[in-house]
Amino acid sequence: MQLVGIISGSLIIVMGFNLFLIPHEVLSGGLSGISMMLGIITPINTGLANFLLNLPLLIIGYKKLGKKFIMNSIFSVLIISVGLYIVPVIAIAKDPILSSIFGGALAGLGVGIVFRCAGSTGGFDIIGMIVSRKKDFPIGILLSGMNAVVIIISGFLFTWDAALNTLVSIYVTGKVVDAIYTDHAKLTIMIITVKGQEMRDHLLTNLYRGLTIMDGVGGYSNDQRNVLITVISRYELNEVKNLITEVDPAAFVNITETIEVMGLFHRQNPS
Repeated sequence: MQLVGIISGSLIIVMGFNLFLIPHEVLSGGLSGISMMLGIITPINTGLANFLLNLPLLIIGYKKLGKKFIMNSIFSVLIISVGLYIVPVIAIAKDPILSSIFGGALAGLGVGIVFRCAGSTGGFDIIGMIVSRKKDFPIGILLSGMNAVVIIISGFLFTWDAALNTLVSIYVTGKVVDAIYTDHAKLTIMIITVKGQEMRDHLLTNLYRGLTIMDGVGGYSNDQRNVLITVISRYELNEVKNLITEVDPAAFVNITETIEVMGLFHRQNPS
């Protein structure tokens, strides 16, 4: 089902780009926006530009981030790149503002579906995740700053009306992604399981976060349990849920919003 979701989400993004945004010179956020820009002002196809720009980031991400997450992301980038190359650029709607809103909504829907399938569409998301693991820096601020650069470049290359429409598109995309996936920047995961040591080893091997483990007793059964607590970013949620299920499908898991994190959010290797 994950592959079906990734394919569906990626194709929805392609439709939003080629049928609504690109015909009106409206850009998306991130590297996708830069790819669209190159496709408009140069002979390079948008799909080819998207693949070439994402390739080095995906290679770096494969080494720095979870392999399953990156493999799903690579698959999504390939589908989007091929789709942008094949699907013709046709303006479905004549009004650029409506196209910006609807195209942004389609892009957000596609990105949200890909996120829910434990992947990403590449681009600035990969950069943000890598940077956040080296420096405890909010991904949202970083992505917003990089998207601001895309908007400003759009204003100088095209028109400032197009730049403002790009801003609308990026805003709508972000809101739809939050509605479909999760609007929490960081989440606290509490796992209650009888397979505490096995769960610990599996999570530490596949997840770039630390864990706190406590002993517990079942209130009804009086059996011994382990309670594992960790804080993750929203991008890691589906990956963590899959990892937990692989070890103990019967584990009790509580996921809550985290308002603020103090101290080291990323795991450090012991010296």
